[in-house]
Amino acid sequence: MNLSLKHYEAKAREILAKMTPEEKAGLCSGSDFWHTKDVERLGVRRVMVTDGPHGLRKQAGESDHLGINESVPATCFPTAATTACSFDADLLREVGEALGEECLQEGVAVVLGPGANIKRSPLCGRNFEYFSEDPYLAGVMAASLVAGVQSKGVGTSLKHYAVNNQEARRMVIDAIVDERALREIYLAGFEMAVKQAQPWTLMCSYNRINGEYGSQNRKTLTEILRDEWGFEGAVMTDWGAIVDRVKGLEAGLDLEMPYAGPANDAAIIAAFREGSLSGEVLDRATLRILCLLLAAADTAKPGYRYDAAAHHRLARKAAAESAVLLKNEGAMLPLIPGGKIAVTGAFAETPRYQGAGSSRITPIKLDNLCDVLAGRGINFAYAPGYDLESDAPDAILLDEAAAAAKNADLALVCVGLPDAYESEGFDRDHLRIPESHVALLERVAAVNPNTVALLFCGSAVEMPWAGKAKAILLLYLGGEAGAEAAADLLYGDVNPSGKLAETFPLKLEDNPSYANFPGGDKTVEYRESMYVGYRYYDKAGADVLFPFGHGLSYTSFAYRDLSLSESGGIVTASVKVKNTGGKAGAESAQFYVSRKSPSVFSPVRELKGFKKLYLEPGEEKTAVITLDRRAFAWYSVEKKDWVVDAGEYSVAAAVSSRDIRCEAAITLEGEKKRKAAEPAEYLKPGIPFVVSKESFEELYGRTLPPASRLPGEPLTANSTLAEFGKTQTGAEVLAGMKQQMTGSGGDGTFDRMFDRMFGEMPLRALGMFSQGALGPEQIQNLLAAANAEKKE
Repeated sequence: MNLSLKHYEAKAREILAKMTPEEKAGLCSGSDFWHTKDVERLGVRRVMVTDGPHGLRKQAGESDHLGINESVPATCFPTAATTACSFDADLLREVGEALGEECLQEGVAVVLGPGANIKRSPLCGRNFEYFSEDPYLAGVMAASLVAGVQSKGVGTSLKHYAVNNQEARRMVIDAIVDERALREIYLAGFEMAVKQAQPWTLMCSYNRINGEYGSQNRKTLTEILRDEWGFEGAVMTDWGAIVDRVKGLEAGLDLEMPYAGPANDAAIIAAFREGSLSGEVLDRATLRILCLLLAAADTAKPGYRYDAAAHHRLARKAAAESAVLLKNEGAMLPLIPGGKIAVTGAFAETPRYQGAGSSRITPIKLDNLCDVLAGRGINFAYAPGYDLESDAPDAILLDEAAAAAKNADLALVCVGLPDAYESEGFDRDHLRIPESHVALLERVAAVNPNTVALLFCGSAVEMPWAGKAKAILLLYLGGEAGAEAAADLLYGDVNPSGKLAETFPLKLEDNPSYANFPGGDKTVEYRESMYVGYRYYDKAGADVLFPFGHGLSYTSFAYRDLSLSESGGIVTASVKVKNTGGKAGAESAQFYVSRKSPSVFSPVRELKGFKKLYLEPGEEKTAVITLDRRAFAWYSVEKKDWVVDAGEYSVAAAVSSRDIRCEAAITLEGEKKRKAAEPAEYLKPGIPFVVSKESFEELYGRTLPPASRLPGEPLTANSTLAEFGKTQTGAEVLAGMKQQMTGSGGDGTFDRMFDRMFGEMPLRALGMFSQGALGPEQIQNLLAAANAEKKE
């Protein structure tokens, strides 16, 4: 069951005809932090929405959008950064179905996810919540998760639409991106999910997109989303993303969340009464929300109970199938039972299994590696090796770990990124893991050559220490059953089959966005254009640590007989894959498309399909995919449409973007190629990738706006709290806010989140966080006082 909201349109229209303008305006905003409004006299009931891209974060008591206050226990599945590495759409659907079941039990109508944003930079603090640097992979995974959730009669909210690729100044930054990159990279995953799965809702992003805020961007919300893609659902804001409520309504925004006081509802009514807002626009938004509420009421199942044990098993399966074996020198893994091992690293006892911020789940059952190994009867000695609260190496802890490793046949070292390193609300400053983790690995490896590194993180890290470990198993953030999955993999109960959904660069400076991330005070320029991730590294011929799509196995696979056929504009590609090793395993055959003589600057190859095959030793199967015209197309800014050049194309079957096993050519009909003059930096990207302002401006097609605030510029409602806080008025307000928020809970990660995230919020956001206690009039008064100080 994946109900279309259109199914409820006739009934919704009947209700709409009976509603007053005030009721219509009221329905266009929430009633509190997590609920919509109702229309009691007409039998329209409010519904609950809640966070949860990888698990349900339903708050039964105090509400927040930062993961501070308690939420009801729920299954914590692996994060999107993890499950994307499964390259298994069926697995994502299965996880989505489980999420839908948990929503049914908890009376949740819409789960706020998944996130389909592109990993432009590995520094983005929220990358753990996103799937990939590749839009095709992100789109397939997002569509599958959406379909799974909605098959249970529960809605999703595809987010954060669009071009939200950093946490720094996320509520005010203007993402300046050229049209080709916008269409081919940053919108393509959303497009796939919308067209294939029709999420009930879509969540707009905080940021500006080429000058206009996502919450009132008519181009993205109406012209592209609805007119081009055929989106049928309702568009809601991210929490506090409203800038101008009436302008947002006219642009295609339907539902404002959360409730931020009566001011915006009153603004809608005032605009309607004076004629500046048409009744048609108001009716359109109200109708979409009514369809959503009717669908939720129709599919609700009071008294429903899900199988928590089954969901935990699924979380374990998802974590195991998503882990990536990066290195396995001398077939170090799988481990042979027997002998004594040393387990080092505090993550073995206190696991890093999910991200921080609004997606933080309270797990039903949380495993740790020490308990799991003990339950298996493994003979091991444990030493924490580092202090979770400090980056500095601890000599005593290191000595204890070295002693344990020296007396063991093999040493496991658990390292990675602590919560304080990556979270919603702030970006990372570098790609290093803590010094204390590196020191532990080096110390252990010095006394025990049989060292295996277990890596826990939500995004790519630098690994100058990689040579110290004979094997590296990347577990990302594996959810509540991640430790059980790790043991399954270590001892060969499960054969690793994960493939990297993002490139791991040798160093941060190699990343194509490095010179332009996170941008200035006002704008961030996407000068690398479509050269994101492997699209850049492969085009420039840059060395990487581990390429996109990389992942080892305990067995081996051979590819042969790649064939292509074309019929009715659809190309069918098939390749035979054989398990040539001695263990059963799974292989994700990746299909990349290349243009032989492109008429515009283009990557060397782009992922356009994949198929995961499960093979017994000696077994051979055929991986088959279909490629439509879009798989061979590029977006023409001039034509405002997708174009397929006439000529020869190559389709490759590969085990990574750098490891091509078979390749075949096909000639397609299309438009005659016409070479256009393009900036030289994009024809042959350099190492490092530096694009001049003039070249990017030429590609962008218009004058670039100022990157930073001008001297003497007055404060506005869109000025950040940090700017506001430089005045005495602002300093007093912020001090009170921090005291109030700190009093509600939190830890060191929260303190950093507050300092970075709140400081970069616009002044208008105070309306949301005060639940309307600070309305537009009070905020304008604060601004007047602050600006008066600046003039003195």
